[in-house]
Amino acid sequence: MSDEWKAPEAVGDDGKSWQLLEKTLLASVEEQRRSRRWGIFFKLLTFIYLFGAMALFSPMFDLESGAVRSGKHTALIEVRGMIADKEAASADNVVGSLRKAFEDPSTKGVILRINSPGGSPVQSGYIYDEIRRLRGEHPDIKLYAVIADLGASGAYYIASAADAIYADKASLVGSIGVTAASFGFVGVMEKLGVDRRVYTSGEHKAFLDPFQPQKEEETRFWQGVLDTTHRQFIASVKKGRGDRLKDATHPELFSGLIWSGEQALQLGLIDGLGSASLVARDVIGEKELVDFTVQESPFDRFAKKIGASVAEQVALRAGLQGPVLR
Repeated sequence: MSDEWKAPEAVGDDGKSWQLLEKTLLASVEEQRRSRRWGIFFKLLTFIYLFGAMALFSPMFDLESGAVRSGKHTALIEVRGMIADKEAASADNVVGSLRKAFEDPSTKGVILRINSPGGSPVQSGYIYDEIRRLRGEHPDIKLYAVIADLGASGAYYIASAADAIYADKASLVGSIGVTAASFGFVGVMEKLGVDRRVYTSGEHKAFLDPFQPQKEEETRFWQGVLDTTHRQFIASVKKGRGDRLKDATHPELFSGLIWSGEQALQLGLIDGLGSASLVARDVIGEKELVDFTVQESPFDRFAKKIGASVAEQVALRAGLQGPVLR
C-alpha cells in the first residue's frame, strides 16, 4: 500500500528533474548562440577596421592626390634620406614627382626640399639630368633647391641643377667627393686558419673581394674609377652653378669637405639663406605649398624594414654596391 502511494511522487520528482535538465540545456544552447553572435560581431568589426586602415593608407585612396586644386600653388618635393634605388629618394620617385609638378597647370614654381647625405652617383645623375630637361621644357617654371639639415655629396649634385639654392645658415652643404669603402679580413682569416678559395674566369674578376690581399695594380685601377666619377661630379656642379661659384679653383672646394650654409653662401655653393616657406612666399610669390612627393604606404615601409632593404643598406654602407657620392 505504501509502495503504491510513493510511486506517483517518485514520478513527479523525476519529471521535475527532466524539466530542470531541459532548461539547463536550453540556457546552454542560448549562451552558445549569443557567444557566436558576439564573435561574428567582433570579427566583422575587426574586418571593417582593417579594411578602413588599408583604404586610408593605400595609394589608391590618396585623397590629396585626387583633389581638385584651384588657383596657383608652389609644388613641393622632398628628397629625404639615402639617394639609392628602391629608397624613398630614388630617381624613379623623385623624377616622377618632378614631372607631375611641372605638368600641373597650377604650378607657379617648384621647391626641391633636400635633407640627404647623398648616395648613388647614378641615381643622382638621373635626377640632375631630368631637372635640367624639365627646366628647358618649362622655362616659365623655376625650380629652387632648399637644403634643410644636410645637402651633401649626391644631394648637392642634384641641387646644383636648380635655378637657385637656398639653405639655413647652419645647414651642412657640399662634400663634393666620391668614396667606396670596404673591409679587409685577410689577417683575421690567417689567424683563424681559414683558406679562401675563389674560382673566376677573369684575372681581376674578384678584385674587390675583402677576403683576398689587395694588388697594387687593382688598387690603382679602382682609384681611377673613383677619380673619373669625381671629375664627372665636379663638371656637373660647374655646369649647374656656372659663374656663381666664387672661386672654382679653390683648392678645397671639390675636396670632399662640407661647409656650413653661411660658408657655402660665401663660396657661391648656394644663392641665399632661407626655408622652403620663405622661398615659396618671397621668391616664387605663392605661399600655398602642395606636396608632390611620392608617399609610401605603411605596409611598404614595414616590409622594407624587415626585408631586403636591410641587406641593401649594409651592402651600400660597406661599399659593396659601387661608388657613393660623399
